[in-house]
Amino acid sequence: MNRSVKLPRARAWLIASTLLASSVSPLHSQEGSEMPPPAVGVMTLRAHAIPVVNELPGRIAATRIAEVRPRVSGILQERVFEQGALVKKDDVLYRIDPRLFRVRVSSAEASLQRAQAIQANARQQLDRQRTLRERNAATGIDYDTAAVNLAQADADVELAQAALEEAKINLEYTEVKAPITGIIGSALVTEGALVTADGTSNLTLIQQVDPVYADFTQSAQDLMALRRAVAHGKLESKAPGEARVDLVFDDGTTYPASGRLLFANASVDPGTGQIMLRAEFPNTNGELLPGMYVRVRIEQAVRQNALTVPQRAVTRNETGQAQVYVIEGDTARLRNVTLGQALGSEWVVESGLNGGDVIIVDGVQKAQPDLKVVPEPWAPPEEAANATTPAAE
Repeated sequence: MNRSVKLPRARAWLIASTLLASSVSPLHSQEGSEMPPPAVGVMTLRAHAIPVVNELPGRIAATRIAEVRPRVSGILQERVFEQGALVKKDDVLYRIDPRLFRVRVSSAEASLQRAQAIQANARQQLDRQRTLRERNAATGIDYDTAAVNLAQADADVELAQAALEEAKINLEYTEVKAPITGIIGSALVTEGALVTADGTSNLTLIQQVDPVYADFTQSAQDLMALRRAVAHGKLESKAPGEARVDLVFDDGTTYPASGRLLFANASVDPGTGQIMLRAEFPNTNGELLPGMYVRVRIEQAVRQNALTVPQRAVTRNETGQAQVYVIEGDTARLRNVTLGQALGSEWVVESGLNGGDVIIVDGVQKAQPDLKVVPEPWAPPEEAANATTPAAE
Protein backbone atom coordinates (compact mmCIF):
# COMPACT_ATOMS: atom_id res chain seq x y z
CA MET A 1 0.00 0.00 0.00
CA ASN A 2 2.79 2.39 0.81
CA ARG A 3 4.62 1.44 -2.33
CA SER A 4 1.61 2.25 -4.51
CA VAL A 5 1.36 5.75 -3.01
CA LYS A 6 5.07 6.52 -3.55
CA LEU A 7 5.02 5.69 -7.26
CA PRO A 8 2.59 8.49 -8.34
CA ARG A 9 4.56 10.96 -6.25
CA ALA A 10 7.85 10.03 -7.90
CA ARG A 11 6.25 10.23 -11.31
CA ALA A 12 4.94 13.74 -10.53
CA TRP A 13 8.39 14.96 -9.43
CA LEU A 14 9.92 13.58 -12.63
CA ILE A 15 7.41 15.43 -14.83
CA ALA A 16 7.88 18.72 -12.93
CA SER A 17 11.68 18.60 -13.20
CA THR A 18 11.45 17.86 -16.93
CA LEU A 19 9.17 20.89 -17.53
CA LEU A 20 11.46 23.15 -15.48
CA ALA A 21 14.51 22.07 -17.41
CA SER A 22 12.80 22.69 -20.74
CA SER A 23 11.73 26.23 -19.69
CA VAL A 24 15.17 27.23 -18.36
CA SER A 25 17.30 25.91 -21.19
CA PRO A 26 16.23 28.62 -23.79
CA LEU A 27 16.99 31.38 -21.28
CA HIS A 28 20.48 30.07 -20.77
CA SER A 29 21.01 29.88 -24.49
CA GLN A 30 19.91 33.52 -24.95
CA GLU A 31 22.19 34.77 -22.18
CA GLY A 32 25.08 32.95 -23.65
CA SER A 33 24.70 34.57 -27.13
CA GLU A 34 26.05 38.15 -27.80
CA MET A 35 23.73 41.02 -28.90
CA PRO A 36 24.62 42.52 -32.31
CA PRO A 37 25.97 46.14 -32.35
CA PRO A 38 23.19 48.73 -32.71
CA ALA A 39 22.80 50.71 -35.94
CA VAL A 40 23.19 54.48 -35.48
CA GLY A 41 22.96 57.48 -37.81
CA VAL A 42 26.21 59.45 -38.09
CA MET A 43 27.43 62.61 -39.77
CA THR A 44 30.84 64.08 -40.47
CA LEU A 45 31.48 67.55 -39.10
CA ARG A 46 32.46 70.22 -41.60
CA ALA A 47 33.63 73.72 -40.68
CA HIS A 48 31.52 76.51 -42.18
CA ALA A 49 30.66 80.17 -41.70
CA ILE A 50 27.90 80.98 -39.21
CA PRO A 51 26.36 84.30 -38.16
CA VAL A 52 26.91 85.68 -34.67
CA VAL A 53 23.33 86.29 -33.54
CA ASN A 54 22.23 88.19 -30.45
CA GLU A 55 18.68 88.53 -29.17
CA LEU A 56 18.13 91.86 -27.43
CA PRO A 57 15.13 93.61 -25.80
CA GLY A 58 13.51 96.47 -27.68
CA ARG A 59 10.38 98.51 -28.34
CA ILE A 60 8.59 99.67 -31.47
CA ALA A 61 8.58 103.42 -32.17
CA ALA A 62 6.92 105.51 -34.84
CA THR A 63 9.20 106.90 -37.54
CA ARG A 64 7.48 110.30 -37.40
CA ILE A 65 5.28 111.93 -34.78
CA ALA A 66 3.32 115.12 -35.50
CA GLU A 67 1.45 117.16 -32.90
CA VAL A 68 -1.49 118.80 -34.66
CA ARG A 69 -1.93 122.39 -33.45
CA PRO A 70 -4.04 125.33 -34.69
CA ARG A 71 -2.27 128.06 -36.66
CA VAL A 72 -5.05 130.61 -36.15
CA SER A 73 -7.28 131.38 -33.19
CA GLY A 74 -11.00 130.72 -33.32
CA ILE A 75 -13.90 128.48 -32.41
CA LEU A 76 -13.83 124.86 -33.58
CA GLN A 77 -16.86 124.16 -35.72
CA GLU A 78 -16.30 120.55 -36.80
CA ARG A 79 -14.11 117.49 -36.26
CA VAL A 80 -13.76 115.66 -39.58
CA PHE A 81 -11.50 112.68 -38.86
CA GLU A 82 -12.31 109.33 -37.25
CA GLN A 83 -10.24 108.64 -34.18
CA GLY A 84 -7.69 105.84 -34.59
CA ALA A 85 -8.00 105.82 -38.38
CA LEU A 86 -5.34 106.21 -41.04
CA VAL A 87 -5.15 109.76 -42.36
CA LYS A 88 -3.15 111.01 -45.31
CA LYS A 89 -1.12 114.15 -45.55
CA ASP A 90 -3.26 117.30 -46.14
CA ASP A 91 -6.49 115.56 -45.08
CA VAL A 92 -8.77 118.01 -43.24
CA LEU A 93 -8.99 117.17 -39.54
CA TYR A 94 -10.77 120.18 -37.97
CA ARG A 95 -12.58 123.26 -39.23
CA ILE A 96 -12.37 126.57 -37.38
CA ASP A 97 -15.07 129.25 -37.85
CA PRO A 98 -13.91 130.98 -41.09
CA ARG A 99 -16.25 133.98 -41.18
CA LEU A 100 -13.90 136.47 -39.51
CA PHE A 101 -11.06 135.40 -41.80
CA ARG A 102 -13.19 135.81 -44.93
CA VAL A 103 -13.93 139.37 -43.82
CA ARG A 104 -10.22 140.00 -43.40
CA VAL A 105 -9.59 138.72 -46.91
CA SER A 106 -12.24 141.09 -48.29
CA SER A 107 -10.71 143.98 -46.33
CA ALA A 108 -7.24 143.16 -47.66
CA GLU A 109 -8.56 143.00 -51.21
CA ALA A 110 -10.15 146.46 -50.80
CA SER A 111 -6.93 147.88 -49.37
CA LEU A 112 -5.04 146.48 -52.37
CA GLN A 113 -7.48 148.06 -54.80
CA ARG A 114 -7.12 151.43 -53.05
CA ALA A 115 -3.34 151.19 -53.14
CA GLN A 116 -3.41 150.26 -56.83
CA ALA A 117 -5.64 153.29 -57.56
CA ILE A 118 -3.22 155.62 -55.76
CA GLN A 119 -0.37 153.97 -57.64
CA ALA A 120 -2.06 154.60 -60.98
CA ASN A 121 -2.65 158.26 -60.10
CA ALA A 122 0.96 158.70 -58.96
CA ARG A 123 2.20 157.19 -62.23
CA GLN A 124 0.06 159.63 -64.24
CA GLN A 125 1.39 162.57 -62.23
CA LEU A 126 4.95 161.47 -62.85
CA ASP A 127 4.32 161.12 -66.61
CA ARG A 128 2.77 164.64 -66.67
CA GLN A 129 5.71 166.14 -64.81
CA ARG A 130 8.15 164.40 -67.17
CA THR A 131 6.40 165.93 -70.19
CA LEU A 132 6.34 169.42 -68.64
CA ARG A 133 9.99 169.11 -67.73
CA GLU A 134 10.92 168.26 -71.30
CA ARG A 135 9.16 171.44 -72.37
CA ASN A 136 10.81 173.41 -69.56
CA ALA A 137 7.34 174.18 -68.18
CA ALA A 138 7.87 172.59 -64.73
CA THR A 139 10.51 172.74 -62.07
CA GLY A 140 12.71 169.85 -61.06
CA ILE A 141 11.19 169.89 -57.57
CA ASP A 142 7.75 169.02 -58.91
CA TYR A 143 9.20 166.16 -60.95
CA ASP A 144 11.09 164.77 -57.96
CA THR A 145 8.00 164.98 -55.78
CA ALA A 146 5.96 163.04 -58.34
CA ALA A 147 8.68 160.35 -58.54
CA VAL A 148 8.70 159.98 -54.76
CA ASN A 149 4.91 159.73 -54.66
CA LEU A 150 4.97 156.91 -57.24
CA ALA A 151 7.64 155.03 -55.27
CA GLN A 152 5.53 155.29 -52.15
CA ALA A 153 2.47 154.11 -54.07
CA ASP A 154 4.41 151.10 -55.39
CA ALA A 155 5.44 150.19 -51.86
CA ASP A 156 1.87 150.54 -50.61
CA VAL A 157 0.69 148.17 -53.33
CA GLU A 158 3.26 145.58 -52.33
CA LEU A 159 2.25 145.92 -48.67
CA ALA A 160 -1.40 145.50 -49.59
CA GLN A 161 -0.59 142.44 -51.68
CA ALA A 162 1.33 140.90 -48.78
CA ALA A 163 -1.54 141.61 -46.40
CA LEU A 164 -3.95 139.95 -48.81
CA GLU A 165 -1.74 136.87 -49.08
CA GLU A 166 -1.53 136.68 -45.29
CA ALA A 167 -5.31 136.94 -44.98
CA LYS A 168 -5.78 134.15 -47.55
CA ILE A 169 -3.27 131.93 -45.75
CA ASN A 170 -5.02 132.47 -42.42
CA LEU A 171 -8.31 131.61 -44.11
CA GLU A 172 -6.78 128.35 -45.33
CA TYR A 173 -5.55 127.66 -41.80
CA THR A 174 -9.15 127.53 -40.62
CA GLU A 175 -9.05 124.01 -42.08
CA VAL A 176 -6.60 122.17 -39.84
CA LYS A 177 -4.90 119.57 -42.07
CA ALA A 178 -2.76 116.51 -41.38
CA PRO A 179 0.95 117.36 -41.69
CA ILE A 180 1.95 113.72 -42.30
CA THR A 181 0.41 110.38 -43.25
CA GLY A 182 -0.16 108.09 -40.30
CA ILE A 183 -2.47 106.78 -37.60
CA ILE A 184 -4.32 109.57 -35.81
CA GLY A 185 -4.99 109.38 -32.11
CA SER A 186 -7.87 110.58 -30.01
CA ALA A 187 -9.39 114.04 -30.34
CA LEU A 188 -8.11 116.22 -27.49
CA VAL A 189 -10.62 119.04 -28.08
CA THR A 190 -14.30 119.09 -29.01
CA GLU A 191 -16.48 121.24 -31.22
CA GLY A 192 -17.22 124.65 -29.71
CA ALA A 193 -13.85 124.95 -27.98
CA LEU A 194 -11.76 128.08 -28.38
CA VAL A 195 -8.31 127.32 -29.79
CA THR A 196 -5.43 129.77 -29.99
CA ALA A 197 -2.54 129.92 -32.41
CA ASP A 198 0.03 130.53 -29.69
CA GLY A 199 -1.24 127.80 -27.36
CA THR A 200 0.94 124.96 -26.09
CA SER A 201 -1.73 122.24 -26.24
CA ASN A 202 -2.24 120.18 -29.37
CA LEU A 203 -5.49 119.07 -30.97
CA THR A 204 -4.45 115.47 -31.65
CA LEU A 205 -1.42 113.32 -32.44
CA ILE A 206 -0.45 111.55 -35.67
CA GLN A 207 2.13 108.75 -35.79
CA GLN A 208 3.62 107.34 -38.97
CA VAL A 209 3.80 103.56 -38.52
CA ASP A 210 4.91 102.37 -41.96
CA PRO A 211 7.78 101.87 -41.68
CA VAL A 212 8.48 101.70 -37.95
CA TYR A 213 11.60 101.83 -35.79
CA ALA A 214 12.70 99.13 -33.37
CA ASP A 215 14.84 100.69 -30.66
CA PHE A 216 16.83 98.12 -28.68
CA THR A 217 19.74 98.11 -26.27
CA GLN A 218 22.90 96.09 -25.91
CA SER A 219 25.49 95.94 -23.16
CA ALA A 220 28.46 98.14 -23.95
CA GLN A 221 30.72 95.35 -22.70
CA ASP A 222 29.23 92.82 -25.14
CA LEU A 223 29.51 95.26 -28.03
CA MET A 224 33.14 96.01 -27.21
CA ALA A 225 33.89 92.27 -27.01
CA LEU A 226 32.42 91.85 -30.49
CA ARG A 227 34.53 94.68 -31.85
CA ARG A 228 37.68 93.27 -30.25
CA ALA A 229 36.97 89.86 -31.79
CA VAL A 230 36.59 91.53 -35.19
CA ALA A 231 39.82 93.47 -34.67
CA HIS A 232 41.69 90.24 -33.80
CA GLY A 233 40.36 88.46 -36.87
CA LYS A 234 38.18 85.98 -34.97
CA LEU A 235 35.02 87.42 -36.51
CA GLU A 236 34.15 89.29 -39.66
CA SER A 237 32.07 92.41 -39.17
CA LYS A 238 28.99 93.28 -41.21
CA ALA A 239 28.22 96.75 -42.46
CA PRO A 240 25.19 98.39 -40.76
CA GLY A 241 23.08 98.15 -43.91
CA GLU A 242 23.97 94.46 -44.40
CA ALA A 243 23.20 93.20 -40.88
CA ARG A 244 20.05 91.05 -40.82
CA VAL A 245 17.57 92.05 -38.13
CA ASP A 246 14.43 90.10 -37.16
CA LEU A 247 11.69 90.65 -34.60
CA VAL A 248 10.50 87.99 -32.16
CA PHE A 249 7.18 88.42 -30.31
CA ASP A 250 6.34 87.32 -26.77
CA ASP A 251 4.77 84.07 -28.00
CA GLY A 252 7.96 83.10 -29.83
CA THR A 253 6.71 83.81 -33.35
CA THR A 254 8.90 85.78 -35.74
CA TYR A 255 7.77 88.82 -37.69
CA PRO A 256 7.71 87.80 -41.37
CA ALA A 257 9.64 90.79 -42.73
CA SER A 258 13.29 91.43 -41.89
CA GLY A 259 14.57 94.91 -41.09
CA ARG A 260 17.80 96.82 -41.56
CA LEU A 261 20.09 98.25 -38.94
CA LEU A 262 20.26 102.05 -39.11
CA PHE A 263 22.77 103.06 -36.45
CA ALA A 264 24.16 102.54 -32.95
CA ASN A 265 24.50 105.43 -30.54
CA ALA A 266 27.99 106.77 -29.99
CA SER A 267 27.40 107.17 -26.25
CA VAL A 268 26.65 104.79 -23.37
CA ASP A 269 23.78 105.36 -20.97
CA PRO A 270 25.56 106.08 -17.65
CA GLY A 271 22.68 104.65 -15.65
CA THR A 272 22.41 101.26 -17.36
CA GLY A 273 25.67 100.81 -19.25
CA GLN A 274 23.68 100.09 -22.40
CA ILE A 275 24.04 101.34 -25.97
CA MET A 276 20.92 102.04 -27.99
CA LEU A 277 20.62 100.68 -31.53
CA ARG A 278 17.87 101.34 -34.05
CA ALA A 279 16.51 99.22 -36.89
CA GLU A 280 13.78 99.93 -39.43
CA PHE A 281 11.01 97.49 -40.37
CA PRO A 282 8.22 97.63 -42.97
CA ASN A 283 4.75 97.62 -41.42
CA THR A 284 2.34 97.42 -44.33
CA ASN A 285 -0.36 95.56 -42.39
CA GLY A 286 -0.04 97.74 -39.28
CA GLU A 287 0.83 94.74 -37.09
CA LEU A 288 3.60 96.63 -35.27
CA LEU A 289 2.34 99.33 -32.92
CA PRO A 290 4.39 102.04 -31.19
CA GLY A 291 5.32 101.04 -27.65
CA MET A 292 5.08 97.28 -28.36
CA TYR A 293 7.70 95.17 -26.57
CA VAL A 294 9.70 92.86 -28.86
CA ARG A 295 12.90 90.86 -28.96
CA VAL A 296 15.29 91.93 -31.69
CA ARG A 297 17.44 89.18 -33.24
CA ILE A 298 20.43 90.71 -34.98
CA GLU A 299 23.32 89.19 -36.90
CA GLN A 300 26.25 91.37 -35.84
CA ALA A 301 29.16 89.40 -37.28
CA VAL A 302 30.19 86.20 -39.08
CA ARG A 303 32.35 83.44 -37.59
CA GLN A 304 34.39 81.59 -40.16
CA ASN A 305 35.38 77.90 -39.86
CA ALA A 306 32.87 77.21 -37.09
CA LEU A 307 31.45 73.81 -36.13
CA THR A 308 27.80 73.08 -35.35
CA VAL A 309 26.12 69.86 -34.22
CA PRO A 310 22.42 68.93 -34.23
CA GLN A 311 20.86 69.38 -30.80
CA ARG A 312 19.63 65.78 -30.88
CA ALA A 313 23.27 64.60 -30.91
CA VAL A 314 24.04 66.19 -27.52
CA THR A 315 23.56 64.38 -24.22
CA ARG A 316 24.35 65.53 -20.70
CA ASN A 317 25.68 63.67 -17.70
CA GLU A 318 24.51 63.97 -14.10
CA THR A 319 26.53 67.18 -13.63
CA GLY A 320 25.07 68.84 -16.75
CA GLN A 321 28.22 68.47 -18.86
CA ALA A 322 27.42 68.36 -22.58
CA GLN A 323 28.68 65.22 -24.32
CA VAL A 324 28.73 63.87 -27.86
CA TYR A 325 29.45 60.35 -29.15
CA VAL A 326 32.36 60.32 -31.60
CA ILE A 327 32.94 57.30 -33.86
CA GLU A 328 36.49 55.94 -33.87
CA GLY A 329 36.60 53.06 -36.32
CA ASP A 330 33.37 51.28 -35.34
CA THR A 331 33.52 52.18 -31.64
CA ALA A 332 31.54 54.94 -29.91
CA ARG A 333 33.63 57.24 -27.71
CA LEU A 334 31.95 59.70 -25.37
CA ARG A 335 33.56 63.15 -25.55
CA ASN A 336 32.92 66.26 -23.45
CA VAL A 337 32.18 69.40 -25.46
CA THR A 338 31.64 73.09 -24.74
CA LEU A 339 28.60 74.56 -26.47
CA GLY A 340 27.95 78.13 -27.53
CA GLN A 341 24.77 79.72 -28.82
CA ALA A 342 21.87 77.88 -30.40
CA LEU A 343 21.19 78.35 -34.10
CA GLY A 344 17.79 76.89 -34.87
CA SER A 345 18.05 73.14 -34.22
CA GLU A 346 21.86 73.18 -33.85
CA TRP A 347 24.43 74.08 -31.22
CA VAL A 348 27.61 76.00 -31.94
CA VAL A 349 30.60 74.02 -30.64
CA GLU A 350 33.19 76.12 -28.83
CA SER A 351 35.58 73.26 -28.01
CA GLY A 352 35.81 69.47 -27.84
CA LEU A 353 35.29 68.61 -31.50
CA ASN A 354 37.25 69.07 -34.72
CA GLY A 355 36.39 69.23 -38.37
CA GLY A 356 36.24 65.72 -39.84
CA ASP A 357 35.00 64.07 -36.62
CA VAL A 358 32.19 61.56 -37.14
CA ILE A 359 29.47 61.91 -34.50
CA ILE A 360 26.32 59.95 -33.69
CA VAL A 361 23.15 61.94 -34.39
CA ASP A 362 20.40 59.33 -34.61
CA GLY A 363 20.27 56.50 -32.08
CA VAL A 364 22.29 58.20 -29.33
CA GLN A 365 20.22 56.36 -26.70
CA LYS A 366 21.31 53.02 -28.15
CA ALA A 367 25.03 53.76 -27.98
CA GLN A 368 27.23 52.87 -25.03
CA PRO A 369 30.71 54.27 -24.30
CA ASP A 370 33.54 52.23 -25.80
CA LEU A 371 31.18 49.71 -27.43
CA LYS A 372 30.87 48.94 -31.10
CA VAL A 373 28.09 50.35 -33.31
CA VAL A 374 27.06 50.07 -36.94
CA PRO A 375 27.42 53.59 -38.46
CA GLU A 376 24.91 54.61 -41.12
CA PRO A 377 24.85 57.98 -42.93
CA TRP A 378 22.36 60.44 -41.45
CA ALA A 379 20.76 63.40 -43.23
CA PRO A 380 18.63 66.21 -41.77
CA PRO A 381 14.88 65.60 -42.12
CA GLU A 382 14.44 68.26 -44.80
CA GLU A 383 17.26 66.82 -46.91
CA ALA A 384 15.88 63.31 -46.53
CA ALA A 385 12.42 64.51 -47.58
CA ASN A 386 13.87 66.21 -50.67
CA ALA A 387 15.78 63.07 -51.57
CA THR A 388 12.67 60.87 -51.42
CA THR A 389 10.36 63.32 -53.21
CA PRO A 390 10.14 62.51 -56.96
CA ALA A 391 11.05 65.33 -59.30
CA ALA A 392 8.18 67.01 -61.11
CA GLU A 393 7.95 66.16 -64.77
